[in-house]
Amino acid sequence: MRVIGGKLKGKLIHNPTDKTTRPLKDMVRESIFNILEHSSNEKINFKNDIVLDLFSGSGSFGIECLSRGVKKVYFFENYKPSIKILEKNLKELDIDKNSFINEINAYEISTENVDNEKIDLIYLDPPFKDKNINKLLKKIKDLKIAHNNTLIVIHRNKKFKEEFIADFKVLREKTYGLSKIIFGKLFS
Repeated sequence: MRVIGGKLKGKLIHNPTDKTTRPLKDMVRESIFNILEHSSNEKINFKNDIVLDLFSGSGSFGIECLSRGVKKVYFFENYKPSIKILEKNLKELDIDKNSFINEINAYEISTENVDNEKIDLIYLDPPFKDKNINKLLKKIKDLKIAHNNTLIVIHRNKKFKEEFIADFKVLREKTYGLSKIIFGKLFS
C-alpha cells in the first residue's frame, strides 16, 4: 500500500501481516480523497485542519491527510500489532511530530485525548462486526469536539443497513466492492 497524494505520494505504508486488521484499499482511499478535494458538499481544505482517525489500524487515512498538509492527526488504536505498524509508518515517513497516537479503544475518547481541540475531519473505520457506531457518534456530539462544518467519513460493509442517530445527516453514500463509504455531519 502506498500514499496516493500530497508531499508523500508514492511512499510505502506498511500493513499488519495478520488478518485482524482490515486495511482501507488504495482504490477506496483514492475515491474518498477525490471527493474530499473536489466535491462541493464534502470538500475540506486540508491545510491546517485537525483530523481524528478512529480505529486507525496502520494509519493509512490519517497518513494520507498528513501528506496533504493537515495540521495534525489524532490516531486511536488499541490493537498492539497495529500500533507498532502505525508507529513505524509515522516514523519512517517523518510525520510523527504532527501525529498523536492514543492507545485506547475509540469508544473511550475524551476531550483530553484531542487536547480540547475542535476537529475538522473525523474518520470512523470500526470493525465491520461493530454495531455501536451510533454510540460513538453520540459521544462525539456530547464531547463537543466537532463544529458545524466537521465532516465525518464512515467506512462500513455495504451489506449493513445503517440507521443513524437523528443528529447525523448523511450527505453522500458510495459503494466500492464490499465497502460502503458514508459522508455526513453532526447537527445540534
